[in-house]
Amino acid sequence: MATRQQWIDGARPHTLPAAIAPVAVGTSIAIYEQSFKPVLALLALIVSVSLQVGVNYANDYSDGIRGTDENRVGPIRLVGQKLATPAQVRRAAFLSFGVSALAGLLMVLISLVWILIPVGIAAIAAAWFYTGGSKPYGYSGFGELFVFVFFGLVAVSGTSASQTGAITTLSLLGGIGCGALSSAILVANNLRDIPGDKISGKKTLAVRLGDARTRELYRAFIVLGFITPVIMSFPGDGPKSAYIGLFAILTARRPLRIVRAGAVGPDLIPVLQDTARLLLLFAGLLSVSIALSPHN
Repeated sequence: MATRQQWIDGARPHTLPAAIAPVAVGTSIAIYEQSFKPVLALLALIVSVSLQVGVNYANDYSDGIRGTDENRVGPIRLVGQKLATPAQVRRAAFLSFGVSALAGLLMVLISLVWILIPVGIAAIAAAWFYTGGSKPYGYSGFGELFVFVFFGLVAVSGTSASQTGAITTLSLLGGIGCGALSSAILVANNLRDIPGDKISGKKTLAVRLGDARTRELYRAFIVLGFITPVIMSFPGDGPKSAYIGLFAILTARRPLRIVRAGAVGPDLIPVLQDTARLLLLFAGLLSVSIALSPHN
């Protein structure tokens, strides 16, 4: 029987920056547009965090029953390490998805932005079928696309649209920035797991690209993420100080160096941690700079 701490570890709290960052950026855009609604911002955070936790438990369950967690070198696996039964972990995933769905429904009822209903359904379905179902797309190399879309474009635009009533160019740019850095976290994770995933037949994008090109992909996502604050600062009606988000790149030196040096296995774990912190710092600086920018 898993302990409380093991359940917390199984939720993979180190991945939560990918859920918090886009909500912060989306809310800062609402502040910039003078449409900040704190209740909707809080509900968006609940949606995002519970969806992330649900994804993590769902992955633990699906990978565990397939036996693909047996060669892992990363965090705790509840099913794979037989700390909890598959049914218990699946229940935890569904409970998390339920919380996300309920909070999302409240968002829609308050904001009357009805498009968020099909978007929310798609997000939960995508979260489950990432490693669930008979043909999980995460096993076919589409995991990074899921993260980029749902923890980038959708999370930022959905958060801001629920408060402003519209999807804007600024929110899409914010989504690209957060999505790119969130995807970099997954790329680092899958780079670490290439040997084990090959053995288990899990064809992640990292397995398909190979070690060298996956390292290039990691660097490309970092670069893409930091291009967006520059673009945000240029439009005539955009926040002029958005470029301040660029200063977060100063903390990218260590993970980039480790990836460039060819680290493998457990030696890549610091890259995941550093990239998550990089995302949080990026989102924090970008959010503050957007929120404090005068609206033209």
